[in-house]
Amino acid sequence: MPGWPTSLQPDSDTLKKIQQHPPRDERIPPGWHSQWDEIWAPLATCLAEKITASDTPLIIGIHGGQGSGKSTLSLALKDIYQQVFGWNVVVVSIDDLYLSHADRTHLSQTVHPLLQTRGVPGTHEVQRGIELFNTLRSLAPEARCQIPAFDKASDDRLAEADWHSITGPVDAILFEGWCVGCQAVDDTLLTAPVNELEAQEDPDGTWRGWVNQQLAGDYKAWFDMIDFLLMLKVPDMSAVQRWRTEQEIGNKKMAKGGTDRSLDNAGIRRFIQHYERLTQQALTRLPDIANLVLVINDAHKVADVQPGTPS
Repeated sequence: MPGWPTSLQPDSDTLKKIQQHPPRDERIPPGWHSQWDEIWAPLATCLAEKITASDTPLIIGIHGGQGSGKSTLSLALKDIYQQVFGWNVVVVSIDDLYLSHADRTHLSQTVHPLLQTRGVPGTHEVQRGIELFNTLRSLAPEARCQIPAFDKASDDRLAEADWHSITGPVDAILFEGWCVGCQAVDDTLLTAPVNELEAQEDPDGTWRGWVNQQLAGDYKAWFDMIDFLLMLKVPDMSAVQRWRTEQEIGNKKMAKGGTDRSLDNAGIRRFIQHYERLTQQALTRLPDIANLVLVINDAHKVADVQPGTPS
């Protein structure tokens, strides 16, 4: 059984209050609740204390490999905080800020063909994301803000009529995504390909070098806005492969776009190779950067809780 770090012991009164209000959102899988008392309630309490202590809406980054449970945790925290405190917590998924299919086609033609595939740094609307955080933090009572929405089955941004509508004021922002918090590395570490995709389709390293440059530029400014970074540390890439395959089934069920660009098993294997380098870098580097690390095992449960860099 994982233990909660002594340095992060939650306030007992707040913990008791939160324990009485597990999330009600039906999209949360039943198995998630099995660690409610030992993991999720203490985590919600720890983060609530950070939110309460902040003079401005706290931006909590939630990093994790594909299928690690970022979206589930975000849904749960939003529900819990509304129940217990009446807080207006906004979930911002980095996926909703992907460039449109047409914009990525342009990148694939002008920079590198691999940029047609969404996901890596350089395929998001970073400036919109920065402006969105500034807007949400200062959103006046009854003022409204629209957040883009992306449909993964059609691989494209949805029409504005399907965007997320937020009413102010905002108490906290949960910023979740697979590359949230990632940092650029020295160019010398990019030389050797990490998989077949890089070896065959990026032999000279142009694509991975360009992605690394994005992390060193606007993405750094965006991720520097995060006040507290939580890492859901996946076991390895094989777990990501399994969990991403499960996600694709859900993507098809929730599809809203007009064109079906969902992936078969071979497509998923190729798709994940676009993410492999940064996922591996994150597993090595982010535990030393994040404020808190939850180690996820192959059974999709939290196996350990590790305090990270003090916030």
